[in-house]
Amino acid sequence: MAEFIRIYEENPNPREIQKVVKILRAGGLIIYPTDTVYGLGCDITNKEALEKVARIKGVKLEKANFSFVCEDLSNLSDYVKQIDTATFKILKRALPGPYTFVLPGAKTLPTAFKKKRTVGIRVPDNKIAIEIVKQLGNPIISTSIYDEDEILEYTTDPELIYEKWDRLVDLVIDGGYGDNEPSTIIDLSEDTPVVLREGKGSLEIF
Repeated sequence: MAEFIRIYEENPNPREIQKVVKILRAGGLIIYPTDTVYGLGCDITNKEALEKVARIKGVKLEKANFSFVCEDLSNLSDYVKQIDTATFKILKRALPGPYTFVLPGAKTLPTAFKKKRTVGIRVPDNKIAIEIVKQLGNPIISTSIYDEDEILEYTTDPELIYEKWDRLVDLVIDGGYGDNEPSTIIDLSEDTPVVLREGKGSLEIF
């Protein structure tokens, strides 16, 4: 059975955040709020945890397209090849926010992602997610949790999420009702930006 804890976004309790970080460091899986839909995540440096997430999603780890949730853009060069000024300006303008940017992967990517040509970078406008990453000291992965319901693609109620996921993960965070619209995905790995999925993030800022 997973733990179920309430964390308030306006003022995340440091003790609760530490509890989440401890679970991540031990290779645990969490479900956490973002500025869009709830995400399933683990520490990007823990291969066993990544394998578990891939199994849940029904994909092979090397074929999985997980995004990295980062605290900000300061350690981007650990995961992404050097980017030009125009690309950096786009990231600066859009983040933190409901966007995932696909960028060329660096040679210094964690072992499980070494063969990846590109990587999705996310800096959500959500204090809970940001505090977790900050305390952990490196990104966590993000992959949306879908619902089988034909009408509701994403579950927004944390209690319902817990009922469904309590045997698959180690901890579910109740950060209030989630959104039911995913992030907008923009591929910036080539010369021209390509919108791969239009979601919550407005395209007008580009």
